[in-house]
Amino acid sequence: MNSKTLIKKIVTLIQDKKGYDIKIIDLKGISSLTDYFIICSSDSDPQTRAITNHIKKDLSRDKVKPFQIEGLDYMDWILMDYFDIVIHIFKKETREFYDIERLWGDAKIETIKND
Repeated sequence: MNSKTLIKKIVTLIQDKKGYDIKIIDLKGISSLTDYFIICSSDSDPQTRAITNHIKKDLSRDKVKPFQIEGLDYMDWILMDYFDIVIHIFKKETREFYDIERLWGDAKIETIKND
């Protein structure tokens, strides 16, 4: 599955569980860490867990497995590493505190409109 198709699928999976304020940051040519960040916000631990599990379960059906998942102990900031795409699921307050969009201000940032 190519990156653009995978990104669309991940965005849909986030929206399925009511994740919001979704942004895609294109890091190609800017960072050697990954090609894309997908960032979203969540309002609660159960919602954060639901988004994380939904993405992991659905993508595994397509044989797309994460290299690593971090943050499950505290649920304030979950990082799901799929090599070319890294997903950040933030509690709203944590996202505001770290403001990682600002750190990558020189990248192309696409905001996903809520359906």
